[in-house]
Amino acid sequence: MKKLLLLAGIAALIYACGGGTQQNDPASDDQTGAASTTPAPADNPDGVGKFKDVQVPEKLDAALAQKGESVYDMKCSSCHKLSDEKLVGPGWKDVTKRNTAAWIMNFVTNVDEMLNTDPKAQAQLEICLVRMPNQNLSDEDARNVYEFMRKNDGVQ
Repeated sequence: MKKLLLLAGIAALIYACGGGTQQNDPASDDQTGAASTTPAPADNPDGVGKFKDVQVPEKLDAALAQKGESVYDMKCSSCHKLSDEKLVGPGWKDVTKRNTAAWIMNFVTNVDEMLNTDPKAQAQLEICLVRMPNQNLSDEDARNVYEFMRKNDGVQ
């Protein structure tokens, strides 16, 4: 009986990590099967997606940060803390110091492809053991959330 419970627990963990379902080929689009035009991100600090070399002013944009906080409260706070403590997903403390603006914005708007192909995103998945769901953030939402993350990291 104990072995059966252990096996059931392991199977549930593997399923939560995406191992229990057939994964799409990382070289193809997740819905259409069309080949991706984005190169493999092995050495790409901006990840996979439309955002490249995002220019961010040194000074915080308080209005964008406030909008980003609203998005965080509605879509992010149930899985992410603002500290370095892991909840379901990793804590957000110093996230803007570890990743480029483009990488973060690509991740939150292109979750599936990033988790399938980006080494940094895959490393986080190994730690958290749960794939982040696609929150369907707009490009504007992504920029606002990034600005809120900057505020959380102490940018004035």
